[in-house]
Amino acid sequence: MKERVPVGLLAVATGIIVVMLAVILGNIVLNGVGWISWEFLTSPPREGMMAGGVYPAIFGTVFLVLLMTVAAVPVGVITAIYLNEYAPPVTAAQVRSKLARARGIEWLAEFWRLVQVYVANVTRTAVTTLAGVPSIVFGLFGLGFFVQFIGAGIDRTLYGGELVFGQPAIIWAALTLALLTLPIIIVATEEALRAVPHDLRDASLALGATKWQTISRVVLPQALPGILTGTILTISRGAGEVAPILFTGAAYFLPHLPTRLNDQFMHLGYHVFILSTQSPNVEKTRPILYATVLVLLVLTFSLNLVGVMIRMRMRKRWRRGR
Repeated sequence: MKERVPVGLLAVATGIIVVMLAVILGNIVLNGVGWISWEFLTSPPREGMMAGGVYPAIFGTVFLVLLMTVAAVPVGVITAIYLNEYAPPVTAAQVRSKLARARGIEWLAEFWRLVQVYVANVTRTAVTTLAGVPSIVFGLFGLGFFVQFIGAGIDRTLYGGELVFGQPAIIWAALTLALLTLPIIIVATEEALRAVPHDLRDASLALGATKWQTISRVVLPQALPGILTGTILTISRGAGEVAPILFTGAAYFLPHLPTRLNDQFMHLGYHVFILSTQSPNVEKTRPILYATVLVLLVLTFSLNLVGVMIRMRMRKRWRRGR
């Protein structure tokens, strides 16, 4: 009985969550599927967004997610590799104890090791802090740092003060989302690297391979499925975030597509926010709102599905090669 009660409570809690998800998805599908059409998916909004389609928002969302992934994944993977493979696996107290007894060249080596330990500790603290920061704070940071500092600095240096990059743009929104999703990639990559047996590293080093050759040719191929899992989670998080892009690039109404990095863009999530809060005719807008939410969900699931298929393909290729 002591075992059945907790298991039963877990089953009930899981069932409640599944039922709630089914009700939400069912409500969205029932109210939005009737409005989905080829014209809705391929035309811009019209009549104050109470008619037309969401093609600019679809294009802007996909473009934003791709830019965010390109910006976040390499930095996150490199950071995780450093923390797991190169950072000394000791505490600062242990290194300080050895540093107090060292002399000459040995003292310099231990001092450099202590610096590496502090860098790793600061990096881990930064990653943990970033994971707990509200998304709206990232939006304000992106406005102040990327738009008003970096963008305005580029304009002063390269364009003589002309307003080119010192304004909300898709590149600044993508970089802001990259900062938001960076902890997900770092944590997922670190877990994937830790799952690779150390015996493989030792065998590679014993055969004469360098540390980087071991990491790039032995460790990373085996950790790739876990890295792709982190990338999939990043896509899921980034595709649905609205707060970070409110001040950094999302546009209220923009019937044309962004073609340059300094262009503004429409976003499905922001479009849903506008339709639900700024519409002059709620009843007329409601079907478009449900259809837009349904398109956002399908797009997010599709991006995730592509990532899962790539991960499965890479895993099968690695198993055949092994």
